[in-house]
Amino acid sequence: VAMETMSLEHQIQSVQRHIAFLKKEQMELLHDLHLEILRLQKHCSELTHDLEMKELEARQQDVLDRELEEKCRAMEAQLQEKEKDNLELRKELQHKETLVAALRSSLRTKERRFLEELKRRSHRVTILDTELQKQTEAAAYLS
Repeated sequence: VAMETMSLEHQIQSVQRHIAFLKKEQMELLHDLHLEILRLQKHCSELTHDLEMKELEARQQDVLDRELEEKCRAMEAQLQEKEKDNLELRKELQHKETLVAALRSSLRTKERRFLEELKRRSHRVTILDTELQKQTEAAAYLS
């Protein structure tokens, strides 16, 4: 009986050591699991923050894109207006060039007439001068 008691006590001590070992292993495992949970929570927070930042950047980019599109449309409208103005100015320039050409032609015609009139008058002055000279000679001869 004493031997059996000793053996039982030995078994109880062995079981208690195993229980203590298992408790220690369980505590270490729980500690490691808590650390892993904290690490995963931190990683999840970082990913959530990154996602929020990317969404914010995407929204800001969308706003910038819309602003740029609006500016583009405004610039295109201005460009069309300027092209319309240029077309009108070209038409006006073409009209004025036509007027200048007509005025030059008219001026050449008037200049030609003026020169012809000047030539005729010069010829007439020469004829009158010759007549005057003849009359002056006749008057001198007669006197």
